[in-house]
Amino acid sequence: MPPAGSRARRDRIEQLATTTGLASVEDLSRTFGVSPSTIRRDLAQLTAEGRLARTYGGAMALVAHPEASLRQRTGEAFEAKRAIARWAAAQVRTGETLLLDAGSTVGALAHELREARLLTVATTGLSALGELSGAEGVRVECLGGTLRPVSQGFVGPFTEAALERMTFDRAFLGADGVCAEHGLCEAELGQTRLKELMAGRAEHVYVLAHAAKVGRRPFHAWARLPGGWTLVTDDAADEAELAALRAEGVEVVTVPAPA
Repeated sequence: MPPAGSRARRDRIEQLATTTGLASVEDLSRTFGVSPSTIRRDLAQLTAEGRLARTYGGAMALVAHPEASLRQRTGEAFEAKRAIARWAAAQVRTGETLLLDAGSTVGALAHELREARLLTVATTGLSALGELSGAEGVRVECLGGTLRPVSQGFVGPFTEAALERMTFDRAFLGADGVCAEHGLCEAELGQTRLKELMAGRAEHVYVLAHAAKVGRRPFHAWARLPGGWTLVTDDAADEAELAALRAEGVEVVTVPAPA
């Protein structure tokens, strides 16, 4: 049974293009039980997002997903990220030890924590380091390793070795995509391994991802997190995707975000 909802349908169209190759508008219309005009709108949206490329006769071919740099991502969904970051900061208690991932939304959380007191924050992200470097009430630990310039985050065996020597009250992770079927999507396996290790070292685990990332599958590397983690997103997220995550035991928090 094809998934309900336009976003889920577009994700499935992209997946079909990956696994079975080209598909005609008519074939897709029959598969999903919608009109050809609806499929054409889906294909136009996927093309605009850079997820598919048009071919002769209306068929589609999958194109590679370039990984956006941290600088490019910082300006995306700015208000939603700020709302998510504010909610996350409100969960933090004085005296706690936190683990912050790399990424723009987690960087926004670090910005919210600059006035905190008696916190210890360990991070793999340069954005969080920059935000907290002058915070008088925050002790900062850098989990160094190999720097990924595109994400401005550290990965690799040195990062993993440092993690093994610490535990945390709360971990705040980012992701390129989140879905119930596979977990957290990232560009490289090294990132997904690191996220799994990070989640295993914290009592409370939060994934901060704005609505456009919910149900998104831009790459083929995945992290499966232990049960009981919390997705924090904004109220524009697809309800069908959120329901599927809840069914997998994920706690979902949606925060209102200005348009």
